[in-house]
Amino acid sequence: MKDITMYPRATAAASTPDQSEAPHVTIVLPCYNEEAHVRAELERICAAMDASAYRYELLAIDDASTDATLDVLRQAEPVMPNVRVIALHRNGGAGTVRRTGTRMARGDVVVWTDADMSYPNERIPEMVDMLYNDPGIDQVVGARTSEQGSHRLLRIPAKWAIRKIAEWLVGQPIPDLNSGLRAFRRRVAEPYLPLLPPGFSCVTTLTLAFLSNRHAIRYVPIDYAKRAGKSKFRFVTDAYRYLLQVVRMVMYFNPLKALMPVALTLLAVGAAKSVFDVAVHPVRVANNTIMLVMTGLVIASMALLADLIVRSRPGA
Repeated sequence: MKDITMYPRATAAASTPDQSEAPHVTIVLPCYNEEAHVRAELERICAAMDASAYRYELLAIDDASTDATLDVLRQAEPVMPNVRVIALHRNGGAGTVRRTGTRMARGDVVVWTDADMSYPNERIPEMVDMLYNDPGIDQVVGARTSEQGSHRLLRIPAKWAIRKIAEWLVGQPIPDLNSGLRAFRRRVAEPYLPLLPPGFSCVTTLTLAFLSNRHAIRYVPIDYAKRAGKSKFRFVTDAYRYLLQVVRMVMYFNPLKALMPVALTLLAVGAAKSVFDVAVHPVRVANNTIMLVMTGLVIASMALLADLIVRSRPGA
């Protein structure tokens, strides 16, 4: 499943990009109500990429902002030759923006990040270097060393619990399940784009899609700053969607892992209860015992059927 094609590496002479050639890197930047700082974020990203040896394009996608974000982007576009501004007419969420930008990307490597000044975007060239220098890596993720988001007292334990569930389901450690800063090979990610949900959990989806299909991910520790502007994260709604998406992705890629333990547990409890019922009432098995056994059999059958469907998909 791995795409280990090495792309032509830019030379030092390419520090001033030739727009007639396809870029090596496409940076997708979702922008929603970021008028106060989006210009500074564009300048920071462009400065880092201009100092690198890569040709690049920066897709600044306005997600139907209600403030002057689009006006700021339009003003920056003429003086930043690598910036392309795209305006969405209806708010679709960060996942919709990232999916749209990835499909429009011309670069072999796609970078996702945010426009809220929280991620160290000056390290984007370093992450791209890792993909070019190691053909065995398909994605590089910036693993945050601290939590600076809103609702910290609730987010830290909730994210820890969900991350542990995800680690158990995919069978390997995940230092940061939903980091918004990542670089990946576009060809590897393209089959999974239809799976991306519209909200914040799109980054979780891409992580689990890669891990479930044995695509190598490298995690790089990064600093994480307090975001500029107002957070769009809604704890209850987004945490629920986040957890639901983890379960959904595992069901999509490895349903046996999620369903078979439940089925076997019910069958084991039902079998033990049957022995108890026969010992206490030799001629009668309790109704709840029969329900336990039948429920376990139904779930086991669903798990095997779902696994058969997964294995029958092209490329599985």
